Amino acid sequence: MVLDNRTPLLLLRGLAREQRHWGEFRPLLADTLPNPILSFDYAGSGQLYQQSSPCSISALRQSVRSQLQQALEFNGKVHLVALSLGAMLAADWAASFPQEVASITLINSSARPLSPFYQRLRWQSYPALMRGIFADTAKREQVILQLTSARPAEHVTAVANWQLWQQQRPVSRLNTLRQLWAAKRFRVPAAPQCPTLLLSSLADRLVSPTCSARLADYWQVKHLQHPWAGHDLPLDDANWTVTQIAAFIRQV
Repeated sequence: MVLDNRTPLLLLRGLAREQRHWGEFRPLLADTLPNPILSFDYAGSGQLYQQSSPCSISALRQSVRSQLQQALEFNGKVHLVALSLGAMLAADWAASFPQEVASITLINSSARPLSPFYQRLRWQSYPALMRGIFADTAKREQVILQLTSARPAEHVTAVANWQLWQQQRPVSRLNTLRQLWAAKRFRVPAAPQCPTLLLSSLADRLVSPTCSARLADYWQVKHLQHPWAGHDLPLDDANWTVTQIAAFIRQV
């Protein structure tokens, strides 16, 4: 089935992040594709930071899906482009409501039981991650940048924005832990019925890239790997990421 370019792309971010964290990636994607580009925050993050984050992926997904259903751009179908925790929401969405999902693109995702817990969240990152959760705003965002970017020195402006956004819409430690718990319990669903693309980063310090490889093998879907980027692939190389997604969407 060929969908027209009115079918929106919905961007789903990761752990303790909000829609503004897409940065330059979102306008670049909007300049490349004619489709509407949408993004919403899930409960506990961004504009919904005062809400409690659910402790399950399905409930987090529903907090976003309910917003999409009210959007004027929604025509009954949606392309999901999702990073990390957001990719779990997208996989759950495609499994639960296959009639709504035109395609999914998952970036640096993971799921049990395909990969062990110490690869889904690399054990080497545990000390820094715990320091970040309990640090002040400025230090926390610096830690996140170090964990998620392969070239953190290139993103001074980005981390300054992150620090400001965390002051404006603080994601609580409890909500961060709730989201971690939801991610920990997520189990891989059956292969999506829609076209699927997996993207991963070879230098991902947070989630092992083997997680995407195993997921692609289990689902028998296309998998592309970036040679040097970190976990936040759209931050480290927005141009490469947009190029891959745009080519994929045009073929759907």
